[in-house]
Amino acid sequence: MKSSLLTLYFCVLISFTTKAQQTFDETGNQAKFTKALQLYNNKAYASAQKKFVEVASQNSDITNLQADAAYYNAICAVKLNQTDADQKVLDFVEKHPTSNKKNKAFFNVGNYYFANRRPAYALKWYQKVEPESLSKEDKKELNFKSGYSLLVSKDLKAASKKFLPLINDAKYGDDSRYYYGYIAYKLEDYGLAESTLKEIADNESYKAEISYYLLDISFKAGKFERCIKVGKELLKTANRKDVSEISKIVGESYFNLEQYAEAIPYLKAYQGKNKKWNNTDYYQLGYAYYKQNDFENAVNYFNKIIDEKNAVSQNAYYHLAECYLNLDRKSEALNAFKAASEMDFNAQIKEDAFLNYAKLSYEEGNPFENVADVLQNYLKSYPNSEQYTEINELVVSAFVNEQNYQGALDYLKKKNTAENKKMINEVSLYRGMQLFNEENFMQAIDYFNVAKQSADINQKNKATYWEAESQYRLGNYQNALPKFINLNNKLRNQDKTEFSSLGYNIGYTHFKLQDYENAATTFRVFLKQFNDDENIIDDTYIRLGDSYYAIRDYAKAISAYNYIVDNERAGADYAQYQIGMSYGFTNDNLAKIDALTKVINNYNVSTLKDDALYQLATTYTKLKDNDKAHQAYDRLLDKYPKSAFLARALVRQGLLYYNESENNKALAKFKLTVEKFPNSADAKEAVRNAKNIYVDEDRLDEYVAWTKTLSFINVSDTELEQSAFTIAERKYFEGKNSGAILSLKKYLSDFPNGNNALKVNYYLADILYKEKLFDKAAEQYKTVLSYGQSDFSEDALAKLSQIYLSQNNFSNAKKYLEQLEEEAYATENVLFAQSNLMIGYYETENFEKAYNYAQKVLAKDKLKENVKLDAQIIVARTSFKTDKLATAQEFFEEVGKTAKGELKAETLYYDALFKNRNNQYKASTEVVQKLIADYSAYKYWGVKSYVIMAKNYYALNDAYQATFILENIIKNFTQFDDVVTEAKTELKIIKENEAKTNNSVNPKNKK
Repeated sequence: MKSSLLTLYFCVLISFTTKAQQTFDETGNQAKFTKALQLYNNKAYASAQKKFVEVASQNSDITNLQADAAYYNAICAVKLNQTDADQKVLDFVEKHPTSNKKNKAFFNVGNYYFANRRPAYALKWYQKVEPESLSKEDKKELNFKSGYSLLVSKDLKAASKKFLPLINDAKYGDDSRYYYGYIAYKLEDYGLAESTLKEIADNESYKAEISYYLLDISFKAGKFERCIKVGKELLKTANRKDVSEISKIVGESYFNLEQYAEAIPYLKAYQGKNKKWNNTDYYQLGYAYYKQNDFENAVNYFNKIIDEKNAVSQNAYYHLAECYLNLDRKSEALNAFKAASEMDFNAQIKEDAFLNYAKLSYEEGNPFENVADVLQNYLKSYPNSEQYTEINELVVSAFVNEQNYQGALDYLKKKNTAENKKMINEVSLYRGMQLFNEENFMQAIDYFNVAKQSADINQKNKATYWEAESQYRLGNYQNALPKFINLNNKLRNQDKTEFSSLGYNIGYTHFKLQDYENAATTFRVFLKQFNDDENIIDDTYIRLGDSYYAIRDYAKAISAYNYIVDNERAGADYAQYQIGMSYGFTNDNLAKIDALTKVINNYNVSTLKDDALYQLATTYTKLKDNDKAHQAYDRLLDKYPKSAFLARALVRQGLLYYNESENNKALAKFKLTVEKFPNSADAKEAVRNAKNIYVDEDRLDEYVAWTKTLSFINVSDTELEQSAFTIAERKYFEGKNSGAILSLKKYLSDFPNGNNALKVNYYLADILYKEKLFDKAAEQYKTVLSYGQSDFSEDALAKLSQIYLSQNNFSNAKKYLEQLEEEAYATENVLFAQSNLMIGYYETENFEKAYNYAQKVLAKDKLKENVKLDAQIIVARTSFKTDKLATAQEFFEEVGKTAKGELKAETLYYDALFKNRNNQYKASTEVVQKLIADYSAYKYWGVKSYVIMAKNYYALNDAYQATFILENIIKNFTQFDDVVTEAKTELKIIKENEAKTNNSVNPKNKK
């Protein structure tokens, strides 16, 4: 209502008469009182108050004058807004209970506060007034002002009672009738309000307000056509403040008459309460656009409806879902149907929304629930649905699509039908392959055996193949071979596309069984038929060469190795080395030298260079080219100080010097061997060779003195030690592990420093490792390493590393991996060390070292795909962790080209993240949808990517989708603490923003 209408001004008129009881002097209290009264009437309240206080404080018997002075003192305090004013009035009443000014004091104080627009204060004093003591006019004034004060205090019923007696009064009638009608309107007594307000509808003071109230009353009475007619007229003359509310009534009237096109401009003109809409406002405009098939605009209003659960939001979400479907945005529709299906305000909408939610979950994937669970929950909720059969058929497909093969099998086994049995065989194959990929080969075999019962020949063949492959991976080569061969015979005249590497597997199984003749034959046939995978072809040529090498057919071995060398394939340095060794066995030493020299000179990165140098030296020695032999030995000793051949090379070079009668040089080499490799077999050989020199030069005393400084030399070795070793070694090679352990331990107890102690310690460690007594094996391997570098140190380092890695003890594994990296002869061991150091450093958050080792791995030629992927993903992750975002993005993209399973899900997440950061919101959302649809089994990455999707939607002004996603993450995925925390943060930001324009949103509402 207008402020001019709400403020009533009045003057407080005071007439004062005093009846003197005694005669006073002009300078006495009477004169002071008279002067104070003059000041009071002139509104000099402060000065007046001082004199009234003087009069009131006189110790006189003239009580009436003192009472009047106390009265005016209190009234002055009120006028001056003194903090103790109220108390002074009350004190006056208490001290002068019989004063005729008591009632007037309450009334005047109330009027003072009322005039100063403090109706709540006024009401307190009005309620103290005794109306019976007031004049007729004062009573009317009291009722009117009390009524207004009650109205402002929102005590509408009490206010109404005050206005009712005044509605026909000449002075207060129109105002009282207005307020009386207004209160009836607020109390939703629309009949009384309408009849009351109509009587003063032409009153200029209230005309605008009454017109609106009467319009609103008509709207609430369902007189929509009248509202439209009257409202449109009112809009022609309405002020800007009233246009919003009148437009809302007109718009809603059109809406209720289902004239949606006409409703839209009026609904849009509404400015909201305090410039904020609520969810109902957004719903009406969204629905109006929806009925015009303007789905884009409908979505833009429906998706503002968040943070409430009621009939409006259920309807809105259902229609929002339909809009999304019409816009071919199915994943968004799924979310909206889910929200509608979880509300109970309309049973038909709930069921239909649930059905659509279930179907879309199957079609698009579901990030929040397993699709199979959604489908089964629908069947449980609506067992009599007409869609029951269709949904039931989708359940198994959903399990399979989610790669939850065990879930599918459990579901199928509940109903023992012929169709289900057929599907059990097929799904068992998938489950077996899943377990195979998880390297759970034993359990996988059980499922392959079930799958082999299938009537489908192709399924049966697949099951046979993967069963054989599982046996192979378990090292059961005798079991794997006949299965591979039988399958190959079955497919002899059939298309082998799906089993194109079968010949390779057969050849490799022969190779593992050391049946090199059949391995070579099989590999040769395979190479004639297979050309699909270069890596397999390369490996086949190398193993073909190795097979010929093993059966001493060196010409064919060289031919196979030459394919790798000539074509610069992976493992060319190994093939070149083997060519050299093959020439050596055919006594073509010059060709051997040429081949080994190429290993040294033609390959920048090769772990075989020290091997080649050693072989060159021995070959030159054989050819009596001692100078070149010494050059090779010297280069080996200088360039590869940690080579496994170092001890052997020192001994051989010492012998070469001995044969050249260079005894001092020879002795120096032998002693260096003993110093660097004490306890090793080479050291013991060096001692024996040195003995020959000392004997030749008649220096036996020096020899004895020297050997006394060597703890591992017993000059009086006996045949007993060798016999004990022979017994233990025989049991070891016979595979009699328990007996071998006893014999090996007895040898070490009897001969702790025996000539064969190193070898015995290694044998014992090897048996303990095979028996899975890893802690004991680790201690034995450490003993082997304590002897220094030897033929066994590389394997000891590899096994020790494996033991600690299997125990997730990277801190212990680290030093052995680093030593293995430096000393390993076998390329695969170097790679094993570097790749595990890479992973270990990443897992212990040493990202810089993890990054460096990943780069070392990637520097190697033609890595196996899984090793290459491991290194690339470590580069990507560590780069992201260390804010090298360009590198991270590059490597995540590279990994994504070949990644599968969870790794693929991870790369898709980062693809979506980088697109979001580059403001490519739609493209980012498409990536997330692919992740959800194709990799739903990997929940963590799906849920984490859904936070990105929520950010994308909010950036695209879809608050509904954003909040729906975040609330469901918080509700359904408490197991992912980091993701839930991120979702809560994003949700808080969105709600705080939306609350600025939507009254229905409570930013403090915690879902």
